[in-house]
Parts: sequence; C-alpha cells; structure tokens
Amino acid sequence: MQVFFGVDRILSQHPSWKNESLGLITNHAATTRDGTPAREAMLRHGFSLQVLFSPEHGLDVKGADGAAMEDGKDWLTGLPVKSLYRQSFAPDLEDLRGLDRLIFDVPDVGARFYTYLWSLTYLMEACAAAGKPLVVLDRPNPISGMLDLAEGPMLETEQSSFIGRWPIPIRHSCTLGELAKYFKEVYQIGVELKVIACTGWERSQFQPDWGTPFVATSPAIQQFEAMLLYPGLCLLEATNISEGRGTELPFMQFGAPWMDGNRVAKTLYDLSLDEVSLEPVRFTPDSGIWAGMECKGVRCYLMDTPHFQPVFWGLMLLKVVKDLYPSDFSWASYPTLANPTGTKHLDKLLGVPNSEALFDLSIPAFLSKITRLTQVQEWKNNMNKYLLYS
Repeated sequence: MQVFFGVDRILSQHPSWKNESLGLITNHAATTRDGTPAREAMLRHGFSLQVLFSPEHGLDVKGADGAAMEDGKDWLTGLPVKSLYRQSFAPDLEDLRGLDRLIFDVPDVGARFYTYLWSLTYLMEACAAAGKPLVVLDRPNPISGMLDLAEGPMLETEQSSFIGRWPIPIRHSCTLGELAKYFKEVYQIGVELKVIACTGWERSQFQPDWGTPFVATSPAIQQFEAMLLYPGLCLLEATNISEGRGTELPFMQFGAPWMDGNRVAKTLYDLSLDEVSLEPVRFTPDSGIWAGMECKGVRCYLMDTPHFQPVFWGLMLLKVVKDLYPSDFSWASYPTLANPTGTKHLDKLLGVPNSEALFDLSIPAFLSKITRLTQVQEWKNNMNKYLLYS
C-alpha cells in the first residue's frame, strides 16, 4: 500500500480554509509523495500562502547545526521567510498579524534532540496566544512507530532545553501529529489543532518501506542509516570524538586521531553488540572538533534495522571508548544558539543530571543502570490514546 503524507491529502481534499491567509512552517525537506516541495505544491493548488516560517537549518536545510538563521526570501516561491531559529524560537504576535491560520509541515527523524519537534510546540503556544488555528500535516516516523522500540532516558524537567523541552524518551516512536495531540492535552495548550494524518503507513514501517526517495532533513542526516544511528551517535557531540560531521558520512562513522578502529570494533563485538557491522576507517573532517586532522575510527553498517536499539548501543559505544582510552577521551562542550556555552551537553542530550558519572561505573553496574534508563514502558501506555496509526 502506498504511503501518502498529510500534504498529499490536503492537496486532494481542497479544504474550506485554503483561501484564508495562511502561514506555512516548513523547509525544503518537506515534499509531496512525488518529491515536489510542499510549499510549491500548495501554491499550485491554490492555497493562499502569505509567509513561510523555517526551523533550525533554515528553509534550504543547509544551515550549520546550532547556528542562528536569519529571515529572508524564498528563491522558489518568492515568499518572505521568517526564521524560528534566532533570538526567539516562536513567532510573535506581529509575525502572525494578518494571518488566519498556520500550517506546520516539517519532516522529523524520531529523536527527542532533533529540534523540529520543539519548534512545533512553540508554534502551538504562539497560535494559542494569538487565537490562530493550527493545522499539522503529519508525516510518518522514519525510524518506525513501534513503541516497543522507544528508548529513554525520559527527560527530567530540570534538563529542559531546545533539544528536549518536555519529558519524552530519546527515541519516541511517534509522529509529530501524535505528539502535538499529546502536548495539547498534557500541557493544556489552548490551540485549535487539526492533524491531517498520513494514509498507507503502518507503525512497523521504516523510511525505506514508504516507496519514496530519501530526502535529507538536515546537513548531517544525509542517509536513512544516519537517521537510525543518530539517537545513539549524537551522544558523541558531548565528547572529543568526531561523529562524522564534516565528512560524507555524518552519524555513520566516528573517530579521533588517538583511536584504533580495530580495537574499538573488537571490544564491541566481544560484548555481543553485533547489530551494527563495524569497519575500521580513516577520515579527515572539514568541520567539527578535529577539522583538518586525520581521524582513525569506525564506519557503521546497520545489520538488524527492525530490532536495532540505537540509544542503548550508543551508550555502550561511549562507555567502551572511554574505558579503552582513559587518557585521551574527554567530555566536551557543544555551543549552539540554544546553549551558547555548550556546557552540560550530555545532560541535555540524555535528559538526566550528572550523566557523565554514569560512565565511571563498572561495566556490570553500567549495563544495569542503562537498561533501566532506556526502558520506557510507561511511555507506550501514556501515548496509546493519542496514536493515529496501527
């Protein structure tokens, strides 16, 4: 059965509000099933778009990670573009003046620290404050909607930031439409919300099952494999290990000048962490912590997509490397617009305080601790009433 996105459905439905004055929150990764940019398709079908709003990485999806994006003009449609990743993460009342309705259509990757989700929450609050209805054009979760594969830790509220605003797991296994419904009720956001669901998608499906080409959602998510590895390998941002940014394979390889890829791969295999095939590599990133320096490390190949648990695997990887290289490994800051000092980045990624101390535990104690942290059965129970797909 073919998968059709929320935008495909409204193009065929001709909703009563298509002639209202509309603002669209989107980026160039948001396309119809046939690959047409959503904003272009909506204009062709007579939707009265007046202004575009863009999340992190900008409308063209090329902005550097964590870098502020400025307002501009869309080269494709000629519409003005207002950035939602600058001094404020939400449109203000002046931005919404003259608009009758807001529409949100931005692809997600299924991880809590990917910021497009949190742009949606700020938009929901802004629409509530301005009395503007909001339509979310839903898209499938590319790393599946199987809630049995959801992984914590759950975010603790004191770790709230723009890479994790409210308590959800790292791998949430939901669509943004489902999460919008959940947040509206749990946080009592008084927005008039309508979610246009996808059709043809089943929760067990991953992006390659949709029958549509892969579309890069940000500069560092250039392949499906990177999407699925990202919830685990993103933890390397808080260290002096390159996560592959500035190479052709971000989030599909990692390394450092002091690392031995063979040694790391053998240790992971010895721990029966064989869901990922590991190949020793050398690479020289052109950006990031080791820009211009040759790194030795590992290239990752997914072997068991339907059962792979990237957060658990990423935590074990981090523990292994830290234990193998106690003199070379170090924790690092990661400055972004959302966290200018970059401090306590691992706490914000994992959503728990004093998270670096976890990695000082013995392997048996560490395994026991992260097993408890990553299990989030209560999340599945909490989300059941908000699910749109089976």
